[in-house]
Amino acid sequence: MPEISVENVTGPVAYHAEGPVWWPGWGGLRYVDMLAGDLLTLRPDGGVDRLHVGDHAAVVRPRTGGGFVVGLARSVAVADGDGAPVRALASLVDDPTVRLNEGAAAPDGAFYVGGQAEGERPSALYRVEADGSSRVVLDGVEVSNGLGFSPDGSRAYYVDSATRRIDVLDVVPVAEDPRGLVRRRPFVEIDPDDGMPDGLTVDAEGGVWVALWGGGAVRRYSPDGALDAVVPLPVSQVSACTFGGDDLDRLFVTTSRQGLDDPDADEAASGSLFVADPGVRGLPALPFAG
Repeated sequence: MPEISVENVTGPVAYHAEGPVWWPGWGGLRYVDMLAGDLLTLRPDGGVDRLHVGDHAAVVRPRTGGGFVVGLARSVAVADGDGAPVRALASLVDDPTVRLNEGAAAPDGAFYVGGQAEGERPSALYRVEADGSSRVVLDGVEVSNGLGFSPDGSRAYYVDSATRRIDVLDVVPVAEDPRGLVRRRPFVEIDPDDGMPDGLTVDAEGGVWVALWGGGAVRRYSPDGALDAVVPLPVSQVSACTFGGDDLDRLFVTTSRQGLDDPDADEAASGSLFVADPGVRGLPALPFAG
């Protein structure tokens, strides 16, 4: 099984980096420093430009008409561009022990975002429409994380990290089911000794790449669920990954220093953005229709 090497792009510029996404309209790669409430845009020189959007920035995705959609602590907001005001679109959570976490836009233009339960009450995965209306897609969620779609748009891959699984769901028209995602079932189970599944992305061949929090790696699983490639990272808290570059042939990986307030030498690069050349292309990001 091939092991793919990585290069540190930025150094440890973030505390809790998550949710990378490549979009040419905003100049390339953008991701969040979640607990700082910042959107980070990668510059060609390896530095980052920060845009503060609130106390918490869970996930960012492009919008069809320009600008971005962002998950905040308990709501979803939109902006028409980096210099435009961030305005509320949908309030999703009223429990102070739950905050939003990862998400993604779907092939039909809806925005899915899930919560992370920090108390006894579980959270959910939500679907947000272009007009700001929303509904619960999955309930009983503990740590909603990666969500990505197969190349033909017929399947969705989803992680609730607490289950230590990647699940697969069928994508259906909202006329069939207003949730848009149905028939959830296990795709891959992750051994606890290997870390906890976190963010994920899907390549053009249908392979699923998942970050392993606490496992110091990104893994690729083939469409039939077989492990066929590993990207080792020099830090343990690997949070998410996405394809980018002009040809979508580079794999960008975010990492976190959350809880490592005085990291030892082995974790000194935590919070850095890394990049690898995996030998396969990714899929273009899906924009939100709102």
